[in-house]
Amino acid sequence: MKGHLRERPKGSGNWYAVLDVRDAATGKRKRKWHSLDASGKREAQIECATLIASIRSGTYLEPDKTTLEEFLERWLEHTKPNVAPRTHERYAEIVRRNLVPLVGRAILSRLKPAQIAEAYSRALSKGTGGKGPLSPQTVMHMHRVLKQALKQSVRWEMLHRNPADAIDAPKVERRQMQVYDVSQTVKLFEAVRGHRVFIPVVLAAMCGLRRGEIAALRWKHIDLDKASLSVVQSAEQTRAGVRYTEPKRGRTRNVALSADLVAELRAWRAEQGRELLRLGVRPGRDTLICTTAAGTGIQPNSLTHEWQKAIKGKELPRIRFHDLRHTHATHMLASGVHVKVASERLGHSEVGITLDLYSHVLPGMQEDAVAKIDAAFQDARRRT
Repeated sequence: MKGHLRERPKGSGNWYAVLDVRDAATGKRKRKWHSLDASGKREAQIECATLIASIRSGTYLEPDKTTLEEFLERWLEHTKPNVAPRTHERYAEIVRRNLVPLVGRAILSRLKPAQIAEAYSRALSKGTGGKGPLSPQTVMHMHRVLKQALKQSVRWEMLHRNPADAIDAPKVERRQMQVYDVSQTVKLFEAVRGHRVFIPVVLAAMCGLRRGEIAALRWKHIDLDKASLSVVQSAEQTRAGVRYTEPKRGRTRNVALSADLVAELRAWRAEQGRELLRLGVRPGRDTLICTTAAGTGIQPNSLTHEWQKAIKGKELPRIRFHDLRHTHATHMLASGVHVKVASERLGHSEVGITLDLYSHVLPGMQEDAVAKIDAAFQDARRRT
């Protein structure tokens, strides 16, 4: 294996490695010209030596003019059958709105960690669409998508290594969780009673159900006599409409119901039945629990909009609908419910997620535990 340098034209600073290789099919010798990203002759010599070594070891990749934008579009098409439709929509949104405007023109085979780091810095300082800087959380999502895509480029032997591996995502400060205390939750129930969002609110705040799980819940999933419900489906909203899938991480679970919630559900089942009959629809076990006034299933996005309208003007802090789930978790842990039980009720894949999300409740729980232990010792001393 031989190779030498050429500067063409002379004095231009454009260096090329001229490599003598054998054609794998014919065995004849042929000459390869490889453009080098070198700022001087010394750097060019080092790059040329590296190329020769890669050819000898069998890791040499032919120069490719594929841009990062072209590769990412190919990757989106490849990954489409392997992820949920909503996930693919989110990937495409991040790629086309954020990554392509910043670094899409870069040649994939020449993509360097420094280019990626510079793109992230620009996103944080200026943004991509003229709407101002992007948040660290958005840039973190950009990094995750790009890293996953470039990992596939290595598998396809388009790159030797993943340049995104050398970059750290920006640090995201955890936003302080907003929840209602018990008195505020009671006030909330009375404020939205009579509104169509009442039952979804109660299911979120008293059972910790996710928005999609509430939208997919049917009467056949609830046993009011045994005071329990089963989470077996979740509604996922995409541009093509709502599709019903397995719950998050494919974990089904049973959730016990309080006596008050059972009473509310019995009353709603009767009221909903009368509504549907007036519309000419026969209610049954397969009927969705949360429906619109027209008798159709409620969409997850519509549930969020209804929540925002229902809470507007009320003497309560403005929180997200998903924060009602956090509210239920906080109430459980603050009341001394074992974290394992809380984790199973919330549908977390492991207890560590529950502990991490609701660590703000733990200090008070520890104080209560210490007080109980101290009381036990005091009682033991008095008895002895």
